[in-house]
Amino acid sequence: MRVCVALPRAVPPTLAVGAFLKNTICVTKGATAYLSPVHGDLGTPEAIAAFEASINSLITELSVTPTRVAHDLHPDFHSTRFAQTLDIPAVPVQHHHAHAAAIAAEHGHDAPIIGLSLDGFGLGPNNQSWGGELLYCDGAHYRRLGHLALLAQPGGDVAAREPWRMAAAVLHSQGRGAEIAGRWPDLKPAAMLATVLDKGLNSPPTSSAGRLFDAACGLLNVLPVSRFEGEAPMALEAMVTAPTIMTDGWTLTDGVLDFAPLLAMLASCSDAVIGANLFHGTLIAALAQWCAWAAETTGCRTIALGGGCFFNKVLVAGLVPALQQRGLVALTAVKVSPGDPGLSLGQAWIAAQAEME
Repeated sequence: MRVCVALPRAVPPTLAVGAFLKNTICVTKGATAYLSPVHGDLGTPEAIAAFEASINSLITELSVTPTRVAHDLHPDFHSTRFAQTLDIPAVPVQHHHAHAAAIAAEHGHDAPIIGLSLDGFGLGPNNQSWGGELLYCDGAHYRRLGHLALLAQPGGDVAAREPWRMAAAVLHSQGRGAEIAGRWPDLKPAAMLATVLDKGLNSPPTSSAGRLFDAACGLLNVLPVSRFEGEAPMALEAMVTAPTIMTDGWTLTDGVLDFAPLLAMLASCSDAVIGANLFHGTLIAALAQWCAWAAETTGCRTIALGGGCFFNKVLVAGLVPALQQRGLVALTAVKVSPGDPGLSLGQAWIAAQAEME
């Protein structure tokens, strides 16, 4: 179903080609943004055909001629390559900036915001793997205030479907790599993973919040191997009964939020329900402190909560009041998805503002 969003003000006609996963496209006309239905992941011929047909039909129906096209930073996405074939200026937009901008646009917020963008992956500058980001966003521009502490992602993308790998990375980072093989004896790669991590082979560092959730799942033995990305964190969320806080479960240093103490505790927790409560409660408390630090640093007190991790109802239900108690305004997704289906709205809003500078 097509979604219409009233923008804070009229902008030049802009096309945004969205994310790779759960793709939508967005076209602006005047002070309204129009989002297409979800086409799916742009890795199949069917999804690519639907994506290209949707662009043509939406532009035709709205009778607009876009003056620029916004796309993700990732150079290998079909959407990026498609945007670069058009005879109009192409505007690259960082993934997590777009998540924050989508929330701001939906709320008609036309002023600086702090974007708390939490998801599985988005390409940062210099090909970095981002996913747990705190950004100061001002129109078409942003700066990175902080990020989640980096963890190795052994196996690269496969770790998104095998949470035990992120748990192994945690153990290795804490000097407990010798425990990996014995902890997952039925998983053949576990025997060599400590060596892989020692040598840094195919283990890119990531600030991903999605991989942090996976690490918690792996340490608690909640679906060590999943059928799809996000399955284990959803199972962990479903276990929560009453979030609890490990008051010394994190550190915050120069904008880097590190959950190493919490993860060490989870590695020794034999009850997954206790662990699920402890993980969610501590995460909420730490994120609230992080945002309060950012507000004090920048003077901006409006926080946009974007990215696929905000499908987690326990996280949203706990974080919004925690921010409000600190005198902060929390903006959440309402009509538009907080995840990748909403990304094209943020891309369009950023690119349109860039044109008006």
